[in-house]
Amino acid sequence: MAAGEPNPVVPTEVEVPDDAIRLIVADGEPSFRVGVRKIIAIEDDIRIVAQVESAQSALTAVGRYEADLILLEAGLSSSPGELVTGLLAIAPSIKIILVMIEPTESETVELLRLGTRGIVTRSIAPDLLIKCIHKVHEGETWLDHQGVNWVIEAYRAQALQLISPRNRVRLNPKEIQIIAGVTQGLRNKDIAQEVGTTEQVVKNYLRKIYDKLGVSDRLELALYCMHHRLLETYPKADLPGPSQPALGQAAIASMANVDPSRK
Repeated sequence: MAAGEPNPVVPTEVEVPDDAIRLIVADGEPSFRVGVRKIIAIEDDIRIVAQVESAQSALTAVGRYEADLILLEAGLSSSPGELVTGLLAIAPSIKIILVMIEPTESETVELLRLGTRGIVTRSIAPDLLIKCIHKVHEGETWLDHQGVNWVIEAYRAQALQLISPRNRVRLNPKEIQIIAGVTQGLRNKDIAQEVGTTEQVVKNYLRKIYDKLGVSDRLELALYCMHHRLLETYPKADLPGPSQPALGQAAIASMANVDPSRK
């Protein structure tokens, strides 16, 4: 062992057929690594090309060895998500199967979002581990039933957030006129002249609009309108000015450093 390298990469001296799945095992528990080696030893199409016991050595191994998958203990790092990101930055094509003690809902969803392809526990049965490796190598995602339910619920919540709470907010014609003025980059004084009211009334309306849409300032309001195409659903007659309201680059730029007094 070289000085300063307490957790070296240990290559596995085996002949690897061209069509075999190349696997790196990264786990801090020696007994688990031994168990995985015994399981893999009887498989004709999987070969362990390296074994490591630290996060740093895992990063080194994916850069040094040509591997298809890494079986990675999440506990090697206090931030598994950062470790996943680091591994993929070095070897973008490698597929990561995380070994976790008891993954939570938030961990599962976040780790999959970051690029993890499979999540298993240490108690996984040998035949299921082999099946997991094959499925992930083929491009599929491996989760238990609970993990699948968590991911489905996360996507469902995301979809509802996009189509439900904010998009169904009811806005009256005066609020729409004021929003249109904001998206054109008009000042409160100019908007007041367009809609036939006072500057203070426009300010009061804006506060209510911010609360309804869940935004905090003019820039967020403009970006919200652009993202959700809010004004496209209202008749042109309800909008101020002779032209269509448009979110031009100049209008957005003018709001990026808006004075708080214009909120």
